[in-house]
Amino acid sequence: MRILVVGAGATGGYFGGRLAAAGRDVTFLVRGRRAERLRSTGLQIVSPKGDAFIRPKLATAADIASTFDVVLLTVKAYSLEEAMADFAPAVGPDTMILPVLNGMKHMDVLASRFGAHHVVGGICKVAATIDDDGRIVQLASFHELVYGELNGARSERMERLDELMRNAGFDASLSPVIGREMWEKWSFLASLGGINCLMRGNVGKVASAPGGKEFANALLDEVLAVVNAVGVPPRESFCATIRAQLTDASSPLTSSMYRDLEKGNPIESEQVVGDLVARAHRAGVPVPLLSAAYVNLCVARQGS
Repeated sequence: MRILVVGAGATGGYFGGRLAAAGRDVTFLVRGRRAERLRSTGLQIVSPKGDAFIRPKLATAADIASTFDVVLLTVKAYSLEEAMADFAPAVGPDTMILPVLNGMKHMDVLASRFGAHHVVGGICKVAATIDDDGRIVQLASFHELVYGELNGARSERMERLDELMRNAGFDASLSPVIGREMWEKWSFLASLGGINCLMRGNVGKVASAPGGKEFANALLDEVLAVVNAVGVPPRESFCATIRAQLTDASSPLTSSMYRDLEKGNPIESEQVVGDLVARAHRAGVPVPLLSAAYVNLCVARQGS
């Protein structure tokens, strides 16, 4: 199967690089300076799970002359519109689009543009960054890619995708409940991002402040109320786990959105927080703390 990895940043470079190093037919759709650097230096992964180096096969939007079996979409959510225009020529009648973006809004956007039958569910879990030398550095030992049909079916195409992803240097699994897992991830990211960004600190600093744990619990309660009303309710065990994580006074945990905010980089405020606030309003679910976090992010975005 031919794989087009859209984006060669920390996420796309990591999973695409692992797939290519394992002998899969991988092409990276890239732009600008990243393309120049990859042509010059190759793609290098530095990881506690083992380093890797490849000379990646690269393409620009103008280079795509045929369709691919899988489009692994790894760009930031705010770059989705541009990315769709770039990879559109790669989508044929049987192409699977596997997005690992944050939130759920992208699923509606992709289905509207390409048709729901092309879009499969997916999430990834990896902590990675690009260092000053252009290397992809894995910051923690977890590296997981999960995928599945949104209706839970174990289809023939999912079997093929599962075979493609397994034994490629990271943890891969086919999930019959990928929809729930996507909503669970969004619940965690929205809660963590809201806590970090509104209070300008990591989980431990917020939880250690007077009233900090109560604030974190209340914001999480708002997020879960929205998800229960408009999405797929998360498991009780999941809720208990993230509640403990988000109120741990010793935790240095921060969201990538908060780290981007601190660096002055573009942030996924609309996709991680704004879209959840909008869904809450449409469903009549009160979310004062989450709304405050969204206003805060919008103000911060105006100044960046």
